[in-house]
Amino acid sequence: MRHGKKINHLGRTASHRKALLANMASSLILHKRITTTLAKAKALKKYVEPLLTKAKNDSMHARRTVFAYVQDKEVVKELFDVVADKIADRPGGYTRIIKLANRLGDNAEICMMELVDFNTIMQKGTTIKKTTRRSRRKGGKKSEDTTATPEVQASTETVDETKE
Repeated sequence: MRHGKKINHLGRTASHRKALLANMASSLILHKRITTTLAKAKALKKYVEPLLTKAKNDSMHARRTVFAYVQDKEVVKELFDVVADKIADRPGGYTRIIKLANRLGDNAEICMMELVDFNTIMQKGTTIKKTTRRSRRKGGKKSEDTTATPEVQASTETVDETKE
């Protein structure tokens, strides 16, 4: 029985799970958005949010602690230089999980996980104006426009004059 066991093992050994979460955290920090299964995203959220909290304090100790988790210098540099500036005033909740459709092969729940402060569409204070087409299709007979025909006749006359 698994009473009181809070960690999702994801059907992997401890070393495989550690490598998987480290790679997914690296991808999330570099690309700001990844698509994965819901179970992996929930496990990644518990893994990456403490790292993002550590990135707020830019010290050598914090950098080395984060590097022990992700094992990639470029990711640590991106995290402390770019991501930490955006999340500095946020008290927590740095990631968002958006559920998508189920995967066709095995019907697994697929979701998109993203860093909250890097989504420009859902930022506070920004509104997107939805433009709709105002014209309506006319029914019935089409009326002839008399204003358009003289322009067409004038253009054909100029063509005839150039031929002569």
